[in-house]
Amino acid sequence: MSVQEYLDKHLLSRKIEDAVNAAVRAKTNDPVLFIANHMLKSVQSVITKVKARQILDSRGIPAVEVELSTNKGTFRASSPSGPSSGMYEATELRDGDKGIYLGNGVTKAVKNINEKISEALIGMDPTLQSQIDQVMLDLDKTEKKGELGANAILAVSIAACKAGAAEKEVPLYKHIADISGGTNTLLPVPSFTVLSGGKHAGNNLAIQEIMVLPVGAKTFEEAVQMGSETYHHLKAVITEKFGVHGCNVGEDGGLAPNISSVKEALDLVMEAIGRTGHNEKIKIAIDVAATEFCIGTKYDLDFKTPNKSGLNFKSGEDMIELYKQLCSDYPIVSVEDPFDKEDWELTKHFSTLQACQVVGDGLLMSNPKRIEKAIQESTCNALLLKINQIGTVTEAIEAVKMAKDAHWGVIVAHRSGETEETFIADLSVGLATGQIKAGAPCRGERLCKYNQLLRIEEELGDQANFAGEGWRVS
Repeated sequence: MSVQEYLDKHLLSRKIEDAVNAAVRAKTNDPVLFIANHMLKSVQSVITKVKARQILDSRGIPAVEVELSTNKGTFRASSPSGPSSGMYEATELRDGDKGIYLGNGVTKAVKNINEKISEALIGMDPTLQSQIDQVMLDLDKTEKKGELGANAILAVSIAACKAGAAEKEVPLYKHIADISGGTNTLLPVPSFTVLSGGKHAGNNLAIQEIMVLPVGAKTFEEAVQMGSETYHHLKAVITEKFGVHGCNVGEDGGLAPNISSVKEALDLVMEAIGRTGHNEKIKIAIDVAATEFCIGTKYDLDFKTPNKSGLNFKSGEDMIELYKQLCSDYPIVSVEDPFDKEDWELTKHFSTLQACQVVGDGLLMSNPKRIEKAIQESTCNALLLKINQIGTVTEAIEAVKMAKDAHWGVIVAHRSGETEETFIADLSVGLATGQIKAGAPCRGERLCKYNQLLRIEEELGDQANFAGEGWRVS
């Protein structure tokens, strides 16, 4: 084949001429680089390779990482993981070999990506997120993604989303807004974990987390400053009262002094907030995770305290009175999982009191069927979205739409087993959720989410909108 025949076969003469003309119009000082880039942009991007590997998450437990390539570059993503998999959430695929990583290996999920998912996606347009996700769902064929593994599917879904944004030459958050049908972006109010308890820490505190929400900040950057200052003042307060050993941290970076009383914990946080000088600008949220200490229909607030467990049982009605009192005595604006995950009636009763935002986490498991039921029955009024519980970007978007249509609050959330993945930061902005929960202003796998939000706010400049006092958007 002659050179001219080759040019004619691939229509290169016209493409080269167009590129040269564009370079002339642009008066570029580097025509070779300009023409090369112009030619590259003229080629429709498709997925050319999908490769997965096993990495470790923040707990030292295996996780799935994916590199998805197109002719525009290679895009990396990884799946987070929680301490356990509930019966209503998408299924993580683990190897189960107790002799390797105590059974927590993910080589089966990795193999599924490299041998099955990769073959199915090569040649697809990365901008078609819903089609990519549907191909993986069709390949899996199970309701909970148990064949390929939700950890495998999600990592690929996130990587494809990043590739789609690159193909459109827009920021990831803007691409997410586009594919969700949204028009506005919004920087969320961060829920900073400052005190850890429950199964996240080795102290005697029954509830899982106490968080601070800098709703009075004017920008996300100012909110980060308030959260960081509160955290460090709290560290000083704890050191004064309990010594340096009281400043150990839980899995998500929250401080974990050896206390057992909820009120004692809240008093520590209030003292720290007072020292910041931001008193009225900072509110409090608590994640009770009540399922962890529910025994039958009773709640054992001393379940972690030696020789006291079983002596301080509270009924559901007692817990409602406790929450009412706490919301009255402290600036608490949000309570997560106040009752057992199957106690829909008590959760609904507490929601009707309108004492605060009532968040469904274990109650909902980001499961569309349970979200729909909770909406119909008015069980709670906010969704905690954990993307690994649902398994694809498309399904996560649909879950947020359901919640927003019901005028619920939405919190995009991290997991206890995190990686350096920052996708949830862009997701919260693109879906304009108004709230994000990514742990303490401490530990790299938590801070990378907050740092990404700082970058987004800087990039948006004068167009940046921060949720602030309107944090509970719907």
